[in-house]
Amino acid sequence: MVDVAVCQFAPGTDKRENLRTVRALAAEAAGRGARVVIAPEYAMFTAPRTDERLVASAESLDGEFVSGLADVAAELRIHLVAGINEEIPGEDRISNTLVALGPEGELAATYRKLHLYDAFGVAESDVIRAGTIESPQTFAVDDLVFGMQTCYDLRFPEVTRRIVDAGAHVLCLPAQWVPGPLKEDHWATLIRARAIENTVYVAAADQSARTGAGGSMIVDPMGVVLAALGERVGTASARVEPDRLAQVRERNPALALRRFTVTERDPIATRDVR
Repeated sequence: MVDVAVCQFAPGTDKRENLRTVRALAAEAAGRGARVVIAPEYAMFTAPRTDERLVASAESLDGEFVSGLADVAAELRIHLVAGINEEIPGEDRISNTLVALGPEGELAATYRKLHLYDAFGVAESDVIRAGTIESPQTFAVDDLVFGMQTCYDLRFPEVTRRIVDAGAHVLCLPAQWVPGPLKEDHWATLIRARAIENTVYVAAADQSARTGAGGSMIVDPMGVVLAALGERVGTASARVEPDRLAQVRERNPALALRRFTVTERDPIATRDVR
């Protein structure tokens, strides 16, 4: 069994202050026994609007911010997952990237957001390049396998299914779930749906107000909410148990019974559909 924590706060435009906040929240969670700690999407830098400021803030995977996250992970002996703005050399757009840093400070896995938030009046694709479709990267803690995806990807069930097919028992879901009519309800409903239909744990770390809707939570494979933060800045922890996972999958063998797989679709076919 592994204790997992989600962190909720509102990152701003001061990268060093954001790193200090991640460090403080991770230390709080690790002090309660968490061995995997998940911070929000855009934890490195969040501007009031999705614009060129995100591009100007970007760094490489060996830049100052990721190096700082690696130091935190090594100091606390945890796996730390967080969202960064990753530069793409020679481009005027960046990758919306998740990094998982291991307890030796190593880069254990990365994930680049596949579905960009071109919805609800926002056009993330103006400054973000969608990630390349490739085999999902995972990392392991004891006998549990962790996968990652980002925010708007939650609305596309095939993303989670591919990660589960890659062996994940726990989905790490950093987000900046923008507030709006019914958005909080969509967030909670979709998190529980992804957990139930894939019989996995989901650990969802959202930004808090004003940049996010809050509602960070950890949900078990039957859709039971084990821990939640509501609107608060802080951390919430829950224990992920292989026995519980096995029991649920025995009782509800949905993954074994399904008759369809996931195949890639040409994004050009859907580019103008909002």
